[in-house]
Amino acid sequence: MSTAKSEAELRGDLAALCRLAAKFDWQEATANHISLAVSDDGAQFLINRRWRDFSTLKASELALLDCNASELPEDIDSTAWAIHGTIHRLVPQARCVVHLHPAYATALSCLRDPILYPVDQTSARFFKRVAIDGAYAGMADNRAEGERLAKILGHKKILMMGNHGLLSIGESAAEAFDAFYHFERAARTLMLAYSTRRKLSVLQDRTAEQTALAWESEPEFGEAFFAEMRRSLNQDYLD
Repeated sequence: MSTAKSEAELRGDLAALCRLAAKFDWQEATANHISLAVSDDGAQFLINRRWRDFSTLKASELALLDCNASELPEDIDSTAWAIHGTIHRLVPQARCVVHLHPAYATALSCLRDPILYPVDQTSARFFKRVAIDGAYAGMADNRAEGERLAKILGHKKILMMGNHGLLSIGESAAEAFDAFYHFERAARTLMLAYSTRRKLSVLQDRTAEQTALAWESEPEFGEAFFAEMRRSLNQDYLD
């Protein structure tokens, strides 16, 4: 029996993820984007339309795009097309791409040293598992920039976009959401620790790696977490 989700189910997943981004205050005005692949090769994907607030977004309002198309629809932001379309095309495991500007991860990205040091078990989850882009050069509104970001991301699932924000990918909406949520939580802890101006107590590499592997041994946690968070939403997002 096939376990592949229908387009309607994927629309529900993406709409829920957008609503949750609003709930956790990750979006910045109406200028952020989240996408979810529909086709097996990732060429066709769903994405929020330009200037739509995540807090009221519905599944039926999501746009279905093809990353091989030669023209961009008028209601799709060029930066979303450049980043999401290119990553879906070049990174097979990027079924879901979340790019937002959450407060703590973005603040961390603005430091000369933007490394998420393993200072607790949540930050240790990302030990040596974060790609960092330190060459921000303005709005990412062309495919060349998308290709550059995809190359930096490589096989990792988190991209710290220096002076910009955070990007997470996953093989499902749940996986990408779970990674994004926990990275922002970890960034908050680290930034609060920095605010004390006292020396950090960083975990030893061996401990951090063991902790990261323990997180990775329970992939079903992310699916369950996403499902529970969906239960907290007003169900009108499925319209």
